[in-house]
Amino acid sequence: MTATLLRAEGLHRAYPLGGGRTLRAVDGIDLELARGETLAIVGESGCGKSTLGRLLLRLEEADAGRILLDGTDMRGLHGDALRAMRQRVQVVFQDPYGSLNPRERIRDVLVRPMLLHKLCDVPEANRRAGALMERVGLSPAQLDRLPHEFSGGQRQRIAIARALSVRPDLIICDEPVSALDVSVQAQVVNLLQDLQRESGVALVFISHDLAVVRHLAHHVAVMYAGRVVEAAPVETLFTDPRHPYTRALLAAAPRTDTGPRAHAPLAGEPPNPAAPPPGCRFAARCPSARELCRQEPQPALRGIAQSHASACHFAESLPPFTLLTEAGATPPALAARIAAYRAARDRARIGATTPCA
Repeated sequence: MTATLLRAEGLHRAYPLGGGRTLRAVDGIDLELARGETLAIVGESGCGKSTLGRLLLRLEEADAGRILLDGTDMRGLHGDALRAMRQRVQVVFQDPYGSLNPRERIRDVLVRPMLLHKLCDVPEANRRAGALMERVGLSPAQLDRLPHEFSGGQRQRIAIARALSVRPDLIICDEPVSALDVSVQAQVVNLLQDLQRESGVALVFISHDLAVVRHLAHHVAVMYAGRVVEAAPVETLFTDPRHPYTRALLAAAPRTDTGPRAHAPLAGEPPNPAAPPPGCRFAARCPSARELCRQEPQPALRGIAQSHASACHFAESLPPFTLLTEAGATPPALAARIAAYRAARDRARIGATTPCA
């Protein structure tokens, strides 16, 4: 059994709005990530995914809860201990240009973290910077360029190289490919998989793109209105989702066929996080909701099968998920995206093994 690297317990983060109101962005989240694996966090815009990522990084402080890295609560760290933790937990942001200093050459972007954490001297840091550039598919000859001299996909590769420069145990990726076109997405996603396989780094991958999640993740946590409503291994979640919101997300994925949908589009809007309803927060939009869902407190995330948890009163009694075809195939648009990622990987491997003329 793979050892647990990261565990979050009861994380809360609220923002005061004035007039005695608070916005509950993260409202009691538990999650767990093993070494060398990828946990994807998915959900619609505004559900609290990025706020959760910032809490895990301690870029923002949680109001309550624990964040355990190898059993040590990161919320209790300060000074040198906090700096050592930051070496072990790195981040790749959504906008690579916004996360790079436009006046700093790439050599400094990669070398500075190594020197800051006293991992090596300057000559060795420069050698490692060149090796990192090669590893992410760029040339060491480009080290003295500025960020604006690279494309968006190349800048994201540099952001990944920077995260890897201090040899972390965990990288939190906040929508790292959403601003890239599909072909470049495939390259970056496959690069992350290769780096994980080689170095054993764990990933928290925040995304709304289900094709990327299915291709990359080992486990998935689905967020809605500040809470995790379902968590499961990736194949289980895509083939047997046990929360109505997860089903709605999967049914809303783009399609290439024109036949009737097995599920009606999700109606309504998420609840106001400053004034959530008394019962289940999804009840007003849920096609399976009953009076119990509106009257009883928000259901807790509970285990319904091995490694599968759902925050639904009726998780076990939901009808079979019928989005998939009778043959059990992946929906066409999702299958096409996954095929594109795999084709990009195959081309990269062929290029790596074909000798130069």
